[in-house]
Amino acid sequence: MTALLQSAPVTLPTVQGHGDWQPRVIGLDLSLTSTGVAGATWAKVLRPGRRRSHERMDWLCGHIGAGVEEADLVVVEGAAYAQGGQAGHHELAGLWWLVTQNLWRHRIPYAVANPHHRTIYATGRANPAQDWPRKERSRVAKGMVRSVAVERYGVECEGPGRYDQADATVLAAMGLDWLGYPTVPVPDTHRRALEAVRWPDLIPAAAN
Repeated sequence: MTALLQSAPVTLPTVQGHGDWQPRVIGLDLSLTSTGVAGATWAKVLRPGRRRSHERMDWLCGHIGAGVEEADLVVVEGAAYAQGGQAGHHELAGLWWLVTQNLWRHRIPYAVANPHHRTIYATGRANPAQDWPRKERSRVAKGMVRSVAVERYGVECEGPGRYDQADATVLAAMGLDWLGYPTVPVPDTHRRALEAVRWPDLIPAAAN
């Protein structure tokens, strides 16, 4: 199955040539209003509009499920526990479990990376905007991750869901790197984030 290890040591692969083929890795930045979905060279956002409650959950799960059905690995952003009291947290947690349950049911391996893992992999730091005024840090950090998605990976992240697309792009890149198919070289100061991610205990056939 796809049960996850609580803390699995990872041997970080080096960048190697594999020709044109790559495993299909999908990054998911789950949100009730703007879910980011990305692969190695593309990103999109799922926006349920005015749908609410069960209708919204059904719409999101359906569209997410259709986008990951042929994936070799899915990297899902985990909860930001410091934000546990925010509005919609209960429903967002429900969405996370519905999506990962569907992955488990269809035997699609998935990994869980928290927001700090994603930001470290993108920028080398968990809090890259620490030197900015407190009220601006979140916005600036999101912009930094978006710049990485655009400049390092060449994925256009535009419009209202641009930050969600960027987050999903970095998650997908992390999965490709872990499998041994990184699209671009990433410094060790950034790749250390891979060691803390909860990777599947069964390595997909696509793994190097």
